[in-house]
Amino acid sequence: MKNGTIIRILRYVKKYRIQLILVIVFALTSNILSIVAPFFTGKAIDYMVKKGQVNFSAILKIVAFLSIIYGLSAVLQWFLSIFTNVISNRTVKDIRDELFEKLNTMPLKYYDSKANGDIISRFTNDIDAISEGLLQGITQLFSGIITFVGSLIFMLDLSPVITLVVVVITPLCFLLSSFIAKNSKKMFKEQSKTLGELNGYIEEIIGNQKIVKAFNYEERSEEAFKEINGRLYECGRRAQFFSSLTNPGTRYINNITYILSGIIGAIVSVAGGLSIGKISSFLIYSNQFAKPINDITSIATQLQSAIASAERVFAILDEQGEPSEQNKQSRNEAVEGKVEFENVSFSYKKDRPLIEGLTMNINPGSTVAIVGPTGAGKTTLVNLLMRFYEIDKGKILIDGHDIKEVTKESVRSSFGMVLQESWLFAGTIRENIAYGKADATDEAIVNASKAAYAHSFIKRLPEGYDTLITEDGANLSQGQRQLLTIARVMLMNPSMLILDEATSSIDTLTEARIQKAFLSLMKGRTSFVIAHRLSTIREADLILVMNNGKIIEQGNHDELLMKNGFYAKLYNSQYAVAN
Repeated sequence: MKNGTIIRILRYVKKYRIQLILVIVFALTSNILSIVAPFFTGKAIDYMVKKGQVNFSAILKIVAFLSIIYGLSAVLQWFLSIFTNVISNRTVKDIRDELFEKLNTMPLKYYDSKANGDIISRFTNDIDAISEGLLQGITQLFSGIITFVGSLIFMLDLSPVITLVVVVITPLCFLLSSFIAKNSKKMFKEQSKTLGELNGYIEEIIGNQKIVKAFNYEERSEEAFKEINGRLYECGRRAQFFSSLTNPGTRYINNITYILSGIIGAIVSVAGGLSIGKISSFLIYSNQFAKPINDITSIATQLQSAIASAERVFAILDEQGEPSEQNKQSRNEAVEGKVEFENVSFSYKKDRPLIEGLTMNINPGSTVAIVGPTGAGKTTLVNLLMRFYEIDKGKILIDGHDIKEVTKESVRSSFGMVLQESWLFAGTIRENIAYGKADATDEAIVNASKAAYAHSFIKRLPEGYDTLITEDGANLSQGQRQLLTIARVMLMNPSMLILDEATSSIDTLTEARIQKAFLSLMKGRTSFVIAHRLSTIREADLILVMNNGKIIEQGNHDELLMKNGFYAKLYNSQYAVAN
């Protein structure tokens, strides 16, 4: 998996060939200059000791030449750093874009089984780790290869005997670093996983502070946080400690190599095989030969973390998204609103059947109320109608067209949906109302707000329709947020409506007004109303009573009361509780 992950990252990097070529050129030139410099350093030393006389003229020329070489090498290293950053940043940008695009294709059941904080952590922490690994890895890769090969060539030219010692001992560094990397990889994966869990818990607690405080859960939430944070500390400590052994271990081996090179070089020099300058040059080259190994092992922690993070990101990209709908037709014509369920079966889990053999016909323009106890399948019915989940068996038809044979966009654009949970994003009130119709005029937005009885409270706000809403509309009341979501749907003027407890957070007086607005909006439109307060759906053309995923009763309000069945008991029990 490690090699496969690295190859996948390199495929993203390959897009930036021009920048990559420049990086190679800068790395090649800079490192060649750095490799040549020790050769002239050795020459300078030999001039200083030649026959006991110092050739200052020759030394000054060499010093000037070395200054130019090192100065030019520094400039090239600066350019190398710039283009490495460009490649790294653009690569992670592409990965983020692809990841976000992938998440838009994932079915809702994927989000039901994943913590939001963990997904966000892959977007932020994991991709940042990939960026850091790329930044370090690209620089060390090209510079290291050139330095490694160049130093080896010069060492062979100076003394094949001493070079043999260096080459024999160096593989020990690779064996040591490979052993440590293999064992620390699992620790970094566990660290990334635990970090995602921690982010998920933090998001959950911060987003529900009212509930936390209302139930005096502060101390218990702190204990739970400390438990997860403690596990993250232990994972990180083990991963960092184990991976940090690489650099000192390889440096220890390299130091032994350096000492042996010096000793053997001295013996060869005494025998007359090497001058002092050549020994000095060789020792510099032996250090340069070991430098790429030391550099790579010094960033082993970042590289291991980057690989572990990349595996988590690619795990999402490898998930099975919703199938392509390129071959399906897109219906743009107006929808009349005839809805049919033909022997529909569905279950969230295969071993727990929910809806089985559901058949019903709904005429265009009908108002259909769906009632029943919690868990009866009311919202599931709407989810299937919107194709948030795909049915296991049977057919759902709109105007005689199987919704599986047309695009999801076509199906969903036919509906306006107001949910019990109102969702707003950080932006102006105007932008939130126009969320489903970005080209809406100011007049249309105001008219929709008036129809939803939101205009009056909006005008009382400091900036009116330009008032900024914080994330999730936290600076508005629950009722105000729900009014804005109702205005959003009214602006869309959809062919059909779905109201899932749409007035649950609104006061009784406003609810009565909204019901009138809804009646006006629902006129001539097929509408599905999920309601727990049965008094709000007495005027519905058809009431479907659900229990355990099945429609056990259907009819209008008066007919169901006359049957004195399940609906009558629900209806009467609400009044009994109220009284």
